[in-house]
Amino acid sequence: MSLAVPPFAPSAQSDTQASPLDDATARDLVDRLVNLLRVQPVGEDRFVGQSEDIGTPAVFGGQVLGQALMAACGTVGAERPVHSMHAYFLLPGEHAPIEYEVLRARDGRSFSTRHVVARQRGVEIFEMTASFQLASDGADHQDAAPQVEQPEALVSELEHRRAVAERLPPGFGARWREKSVLPRALEYRHVQPYDLLDPVAAPPQASMWLRAVAPLPEDFSLHCAMLAYASDHGLLLTAMRPHGLALLRGDVRLASLDHAMWFHRDLRIDDWLLHDMDSPSACGARALCRGRVFDHQGRLVASTAQEGMMRLQRPGG
Repeated sequence: MSLAVPPFAPSAQSDTQASPLDDATARDLVDRLVNLLRVQPVGEDRFVGQSEDIGTPAVFGGQVLGQALMAACGTVGAERPVHSMHAYFLLPGEHAPIEYEVLRARDGRSFSTRHVVARQRGVEIFEMTASFQLASDGADHQDAAPQVEQPEALVSELEHRRAVAERLPPGFGARWREKSVLPRALEYRHVQPYDLLDPVAAPPQASMWLRAVAPLPEDFSLHCAMLAYASDHGLLLTAMRPHGLALLRGDVRLASLDHAMWFHRDLRIDDWLLHDMDSPSACGARALCRGRVFDHQGRLVASTAQEGMMRLQRPGG
């Protein structure tokens, strides 16, 4: 542990790998994601969220995490920001509207607890418990931020996805190819890129910069919900690295089982955040992955943990 907060070394260059998006397109992409996460109230502590098809067979788990958190936040005052959330994915969700029901489990002097259940067609697909706290003073320490390449020197994940799409055989992964080459509201830049078609075995550790491609409102709940959305992207891939498994080659099936987050300090996702991830264990067709999220000043703003199904598909695997 470190009592100091070491900032990342400032970049000596401009953003040479800047996103090719023009301002209007970036603004539109971010506004769409904001509208997706901002679930609509339909009754007392009940909300509905729409779904976006990003090319995954089921609805993207990060979308459900973000929407469930926004539903919970909608029942707690802004003076009590979220500090933790623990979620279970019960069934794959469809690309269709999702209903969220919030139970006000507790409102104490300092802490509030909310339980959220998500349903489609009357069937529970997801549940989450979130805790909120009044601002309080206390001791302060954190892990030191890892020393990694700055985002300005890295290529956007979008370019990696487009390069992979060009190498896919005709007709193979047509749906993934169609969706993966489109720009998105969140930009990711991998410090250690991992080829989804022909990977090389590597240690179970990875770091990834991420940010929204346009500014966001001053709404801490929204920034946390968008980080929850982003945190489901790439975390389980860390467990595939030591085995050289390729998702697009059909080596493995992945599915999120549970997901936990802790929000430590103020954060903004419209500035670069570093998600530093590792996988301490994989066994029994399950993999555990952990992450630490640092801002560009080196402050530890959040922590993540996820266990997922990692079922081998190739013979002898």
